Amino acid sequence: MPAFLFLLRRCLDAVLYSSVWLSGAALGLMWATFLFWQVHIPARLGGLIFAATLFLYNLDSVLPYKQGQHPGLSKRKQWMQRHRRTLLVVALVAGLVAGGLFLLDARLLRLTPFLLHLGLISVLYSMPLLKRRGRWWALRDLPLLKVFLIAYVWAGVTVWIPALYLGRALMEPVVWLLFLRRFLFILALAFVFDIRDYTKDQATGTRTFPGLVGVKATKFIALAALLLAAGLVPSGTPAGQHLPLLLPLLAAAAVIWFAEENRPDYYFALLTDGVMVLQFAVVWWITRGQAVSFS
Repeated sequence: MPAFLFLLRRCLDAVLYSSVWLSGAALGLMWATFLFWQVHIPARLGGLIFAATLFLYNLDSVLPYKQGQHPGLSKRKQWMQRHRRTLLVVALVAGLVAGGLFLLDARLLRLTPFLLHLGLISVLYSMPLLKRRGRWWALRDLPLLKVFLIAYVWAGVTVWIPALYLGRALMEPVVWLLFLRRFLFILALAFVFDIRDYTKDQATGTRTFPGLVGVKATKFIALAALLLAAGLVPSGTPAGQHLPLLLPLLAAAAVIWFAEENRPDYYFALLTDGVMVLQFAVVWWITRGQAVSFS
């Protein structure tokens, strides 16, 4: 392999497998919600969501029981095991940055009770809570639950937090509509990772949709979620924006349909997470020049 391509691949591995790309996707989805209300995301809040996502996902990747698992043929897991110390440092630094940004934002401090439940779900998602049948179980191991936990937290963080930050009520119809649309969008993408982990989940006894109804049926469930999301268009959305807003959903549908357990790690880390980045790019493009700064 030429030196340039080798260096490029190493950089891509670092960005993808250290969750930098995923953290950018979380930032983009939250920004997209602010742009819906024609407001740019505050820099402090944007930095917080990026750092908090980086902290949580790298904390998850360095848990001892995960590091003790055999990586098999997964380049992603092999990379994580080789760079465990680096990921731990990234998690600690990101956690400190997120904590500092949170304490400096009075608006977020007022939302502490609400944020606490999202934080607890995120932290406990992979944390060993109960020992049963000779192994530790986390929230993600509860039958069929993990895709809904992922969708709920991501939708809550990227829709409800912006709404509350801007002084909107969670019971406001447009807020609920945006939340449901985002929930279904993330839920559909979460099924892709269940397909990726099919054999591992079967081996550990974790009951997921692919294990219960099969991979093909799971794809149809995910596509149905996208179809429902496509029908949830917030009132007041200009007619000219309807078609562009379908592009991320169509891209997600393609990723879901062609998802297979034996796909390369880049398929999941780059393409599947990249659909969320596309969502932001489309919203930014159709609202460019309309958003104002929020202070």
